[in-house]
Amino acid sequence: MIRILLACGIGASTGFMAANMRKAAKAKKLDVTVHAVSKSQVSEYADKIDVLLLGPHFSAEVPEYQEMLKDHHVKVTSIDPDDYAALDGESILMDAIDFYEGN
Repeated sequence: MIRILLACGIGASTGFMAANMRKAAKAKKLDVTVHAVSKSQVSEYADKIDVLLLGPHFSAEVPEYQEMLKDHHVKVTSIDPDDYAALDGESILMDAIDFYEGN
């Protein structure tokens, strides 16, 4: 089970992305959970997630979140801007899994 959290300004745009990622995971029968929240809520999920994906417009904040979540062993990165713009849930899901597994 890989627990993925998406975060952006208020969580609205990542909410659509999370839904697309869940559909892709179900179609591929992958054991993942995907949720979306506002960046201000991330710390509440620190011990409940494995991967944090920030919206591409917040990619400069990745180091800040890596520091915040390092004691929880959460891997943090930002979403590919092209996949985000296309609402490509499958590509983002596969990127998140690869990132989690260290590929």
